[in-house]
Amino acid sequence: MTLNDLLLRLRTASQQGLAAPILLLMVLGMMVVPLAPTVLDLMFTMNIAVSLIVLLGVIYVLRPMDFSAFPTVLLFVTLLRLALNVASTRVVLLHGHEGTHAAGQVIAAFGEFVVGGNYAVGFVAFIILTIVNFMVVTKGAERVSEVSARFILDSLPGKQMAIDADLNAGLMTREEARERRNEVREEADFYGSMDGASKFIRGDAVAGILILIINIVGGLLIGTLQHGMGLQAALTNYTLLTIGDGLVAQVPSLLLSTAVAVLVTRMSRAQDMSQMLAGQVFGQPRVLAIAAGVLGLVGLVPGMPNMVFLLLAAVAGGSAYMLSKRRREAANRPETKPAAPATPSELSWDDVGHSDVVALEVGYRLIPMVDARQGGELMSRIKGVRKKLTLELGFLVPAVHIRDNLELQPASYRILVHGVPVAEASVYPDRDMALNPGRVFGTLDGIAGRDPAFGMEAVWIERGMREHAQTLGYSVVDASTVVATHLSQIIQTHASEMFGHDDAQALLQQLAKQAPKLTEDLVPKMLPLAVFTRVLQMLLAERVSIRHLRVIAESLAENAARSQDPVALLGPVRVALGRQIVQEISGMTPELQVLTLGAPLEQVLQDSLKGGGSAIEPGLAERMHQSLSENARRQEQNGQTPVLLVPGALRPMLARFTRQTIPGLHVLSFDEVPDNKRIRMVAAIA
Repeated sequence: MTLNDLLLRLRTASQQGLAAPILLLMVLGMMVVPLAPTVLDLMFTMNIAVSLIVLLGVIYVLRPMDFSAFPTVLLFVTLLRLALNVASTRVVLLHGHEGTHAAGQVIAAFGEFVVGGNYAVGFVAFIILTIVNFMVVTKGAERVSEVSARFILDSLPGKQMAIDADLNAGLMTREEARERRNEVREEADFYGSMDGASKFIRGDAVAGILILIINIVGGLLIGTLQHGMGLQAALTNYTLLTIGDGLVAQVPSLLLSTAVAVLVTRMSRAQDMSQMLAGQVFGQPRVLAIAAGVLGLVGLVPGMPNMVFLLLAAVAGGSAYMLSKRRREAANRPETKPAAPATPSELSWDDVGHSDVVALEVGYRLIPMVDARQGGELMSRIKGVRKKLTLELGFLVPAVHIRDNLELQPASYRILVHGVPVAEASVYPDRDMALNPGRVFGTLDGIAGRDPAFGMEAVWIERGMREHAQTLGYSVVDASTVVATHLSQIIQTHASEMFGHDDAQALLQQLAKQAPKLTEDLVPKMLPLAVFTRVLQMLLAERVSIRHLRVIAESLAENAARSQDPVALLGPVRVALGRQIVQEISGMTPELQVLTLGAPLEQVLQDSLKGGGSAIEPGLAERMHQSLSENARRQEQNGQTPVLLVPGALRPMLARFTRQTIPGLHVLSFDEVPDNKRIRMVAAIA
């Protein structure tokens, strides 16, 4: 069989998923089947090559998670090295009396060339290598692995909560959230595996010491008692072979220990080690200049190797000068001058100012958050918010126009709807906001504040405290997420103001593709476009999605002959959408907990409507508002959505009454509750 045939069969086995089982069987077979010295040379050389390849792979990998197979690779390589130790021990003890070349060329080379044929020197070299490997590299890597695994596992709940918060805020899709959850889970699995894999290296180092002692003692006994060798000859042969075997095993073991230490001490940043060292150490002119000065001073001390120190000082100083010169040239490079302004033209209707539907004004310190060239993520977050709200509300949310405003505070922003400011807040772009979800296990140092969207207690913390805050139970978001979440809440609140006639016409065009006859008969034959638009605006004002447009259109078509009043048409439409409305409030729970009106109060309100009045007497309105607010707050504290269930005739008036003052309260009519929902009265409003 030629080498090409062997490589071809190995490639075929790998494609069929047989490479790993075959490799494992080969490793286990090496512990049982005697190997010839030539095969041992090949396997020892391959072991060193594989260890070197793994180390280089760790150095050039961008992130530790990109080498997720490292713990498994470490296990296989460790098993390979231990199997080679067992195979070489068998050869050394069986044929050691024949000379130092009895176990192959590789062991002989390490026993004679590397340590000069002196077993005392070889023994000292082996001990030093073992101490470096076991006490320094392996011990440190094991400790770092333990700490990393503990912190990653402790921060897992906080990361999951942050992903859920971003998903609920519309900053990512469900697919992106699923990918991030998989990344978090894979990261926890990886560092947990690394914590266990570091024990392989430690055990391998201990096994190397024990194998050395066993081989020397066993070789002396076999050489003197079985082969009649003299004590000096047996000590020379078997000790050189054993030390050569130990050095051949310790070199790849040290390479793998170094690879483990490098991988677990890496930061999770998309950058290889060469870029990190060049940018953080050797890419700093000031560091190189100071090092050149110190080396130059040491080089002038009499009795020191002056030429070596002065040469290194010249190299460091020259590098510092070149880096500094390159940075000055980049800073002084002239910028492209803007073109000269054109001659002013005559005024036209295009010069008439118009207000944007939704606008975001930012202070000058928040401009980098908007500029993608400076790493700003706010634009992408806003696109995610628009996509999520478009799917939820049922119409195309208008684009958000972003501009700077020097009249604002440097770290403030303002949200405008149709040119009118509706919200304003401040953020810290260089910090993260740690939100208190209601149950945390400690306090944080930072700037106290509140979430501008929902008013939750929060702390603005340094970015380096993110992992610590998540382990304490806080939900941590950056400044861009805070602004995007606030914008999402404002759009939901003012959705009815953003929906216009053009949007209604666009929805009708989409509906015509599914139900052309229904669309043709509805507008304008049965209803004017203005009435259709007004009904949809009233639904959005009451936080009802209009994505089920066909149901809305069919209900309007059934009731258009009775009335053209949008308020009168809203009731039947809400009844048709009752299942959707209740589903969004209570989910899949079979029971709906509600507040109701007391019989005397309900009768008073019914009489007020019969008398033609639509306003509530001030004293009665104050008492109703206080009672509704207290009961709604009590339900929210119990983790339930407050719902007021009233007769259909009273629902429009009470919905207008509570819309602004108690925004979390849903006002439903009895007809809107589906038959499969059980109703449980929590309290009666007197």
